[in-house]
Amino acid sequence: MSPAHNKSESVAEALDALDTGAEPSRAVLRDAVRALLTELSHRAPGRSVEVRIPPFGAIQCVPGPRHTRGTPPNVVETDPMTWLLVATGRLAWGDAVHDGRVRASGIRTDLSEYLPLTGDQPG
Repeated sequence: MSPAHNKSESVAEALDALDTGAEPSRAVLRDAVRALLTELSHRAPGRSVEVRIPPFGAIQCVPGPRHTRGTPPNVVETDPMTWLLVATGRLAWGDAVHDGRVRASGIRTDLSEYLPLTGDQPG
């Protein structure tokens, strides 16, 4: 894993790459995904939803009943690029779910109240 001090910078670097029409490097995208997952875990502490961004990370978050065994009842899964776009507000949560870019199963998986994760928390 790369140094922690690069984590928040990696989100800006990944977005800068997209703004220039380039694709972020794998290491930058990995660090950006992990930084955004960490921020989500701070904004939505809990263990009722599992958020999976393969191959870079997975967390449990959102208040509610804790899942302990087997397949979790509340799962969000997407690819790293979609996660970057959704978590930074460049792609709306509802649009990503509707288009099938984010797979969200379970009653607690609407993360829109916690997004975007950059800047001030929506409110």
